[in-house]
Amino acid sequence: MLRPILLMCVGLCAASSVAAAQASVHVESANLHGPRVLEEQTAAAAVRDYLASWESMRSALEQNRADVLDRDFVGNAKDKIIDAIQQQSRLGIRSVYRDHAHDLQIVFYSPDGLSIQLTDKVDYEVQLLVHDTVLATQQQQARYIVVLTPSEVRWKVRVLQASHE
Repeated sequence: MLRPILLMCVGLCAASSVAAAQASVHVESANLHGPRVLEEQTAAAAVRDYLASWESMRSALEQNRADVLDRDFVGNAKDKIIDAIQQQSRLGIRSVYRDHAHDLQIVFYSPDGLSIQLTDKVDYEVQLLVHDTVLATQQQQARYIVVLTPSEVRWKVRVLQASHE
């Protein structure tokens, strides 16, 4: 019963237990061809906000608190993480994620400026706990397709889809 939850949580997200700055982060230069130029400041803000969202995911899954996601997530990505939190909570477990490395590349910037797509190859560790007892620890590597959408003051994760390597 715990293995499907572990796989579902691992497929949804990975987050840092300290902060995204602790993980090794490599950002490949955006090589976009299209009608809209991606300004350096916009790209930097999108990457910064995306990495900050990993801290929100970590906290939400570790504490089983969906409200922690409000600052950084909308739409499908938020719904999937909330589903994982609800399943964990029903089972009396929680997840602790530690990301070790991110390899990011911005691959699309919409002509209307309302979405940025990036890919992220992430190395991370996930632990499942009951109370403070570790049930399982697993090292993972996944490639994420991410779509960010702007809000009033930051980029929010709208789509977060993983494929494990």
